[in-house]
Amino acid sequence: MLRMTLLALAAALTLVACSNSSSSTPPAAGGTSTTTSSGSTVQVTNSAQYGSILVDAQGNALYLFEQDPGKTSACTGACIATWPPLTASGSPTGGTGVDASLLGTAKQADGSTQVTYKGHLLYTFTGDSTPGATSGEGVEGFFIVSSTGDKVAAAMAPSSSSSSAYHY
Repeated sequence: MLRMTLLALAAALTLVACSNSSSSTPPAAGGTSTTTSSGSTVQVTNSAQYGSILVDAQGNALYLFEQDPGKTSACTGACIATWPPLTASGSPTGGTGVDASLLGTAKQADGSTQVTYKGHLLYTFTGDSTPGATSGEGVEGFFIVSSTGDKVAAAMAPSSSSSSAYHY
């Protein structure tokens, strides 16, 4: 019972943080919103669970947010603390496996320049504790971005070479 209560509380806090409300906290005078992922290199890595996915220069999985209307971020206020946007001070760089023609940027309301891939704004997830972690997949409308620029909606099917626990 305690576990269910804690899970419900965590889900409620996540909903509040990622809601698309009109009340966002503006940046301090002359400042910009906090972004912990300011690198502008996008590269491809192979995830055993999701296949070829996009990561930043530090190997952190990159996500898109389904509620983003085009190139305007719907992740504001407390949402940004959990889902920092990938920003760039110039043109983003495509690393190994990236189709550079799909890279772009979009100016946000706070003055930052957010990196895009195939038109999707890119974010990292603070819940991913190590490079290559993908724990934000499917959380509150955020999805990992595949190397083709599409959302990853589900894990890959297990290979047929995996063995069953039952032997006949």
